[in-house]
Amino acid sequence: MTRTTRFSRVQRVSRATVPVAVTAAAFALAACGGGGDAGHEGPHGAASASATADPGGPAGKGAGEQAHNAQDVAFAQGMIPHHRQALEMARLAPGRSAAPGVADLAARIEKAQDPEITTMTGWLRAWGEKVPDPTGSMPGMDHSAHSGMPGMMGAQDMAKLEKATGRAFDTLFLTMMVEHHEGAVEMAETEKAEGRHAPAKALAGDIVTAQRAEITEMNRLLGRD
Repeated sequence: MTRTTRFSRVQRVSRATVPVAVTAAAFALAACGGGGDAGHEGPHGAASASATADPGGPAGKGAGEQAHNAQDVAFAQGMIPHHRQALEMARLAPGRSAAPGVADLAARIEKAQDPEITTMTGWLRAWGEKVPDPTGSMPGMDHSAHSGMPGMMGAQDMAKLEKATGRAFDTLFLTMMVEHHEGAVEMAETEKAEGRHAPAKALAGDIVTAQRAEITEMNRLLGRD
């Protein structure tokens, strides 16, 4: 074989090898580039998963419908036992009240506040927060654990209401419920001002509107207007 022939064969082999080498190099760069992108996306993906798994954490508190703050938690944890006591008071009216207006008001309070307890309980569970123990608001149970909240009645107040009947019950019920509602309005106004969770703030606004109207109604029944 001549030198020229050998050179031609080498040249053909080299030319055939170049595209393969270039393709392999391009593939390797693409793989490195893909790995680099994956490396950047990895932490973000992990953060997103963490936000979903832990709505109570900083990332979770800013994620969509789960966006909330400590005030939202305090509002729900405080308003649940507050509402439970209102229901306990309202459920004493049948068989004790002498005024149809009082019995009707008590029924409306129960109808409005019972579903709100369910709603707030759902928020706390979704946020991974503690739901207040319901036993503290059951008839005959100690109310001292929540007596520091605005408008909450103590155990002696509840016992006195339970023993009252007729007009005495109506007067005591209305007097206590006005104070109870005023406390709820105060708590709801704080949530409106300082809360972050949009549904909680909306519920707080509803509580303010409804309970202020009921305060006006109760004062009228008491002859205060």
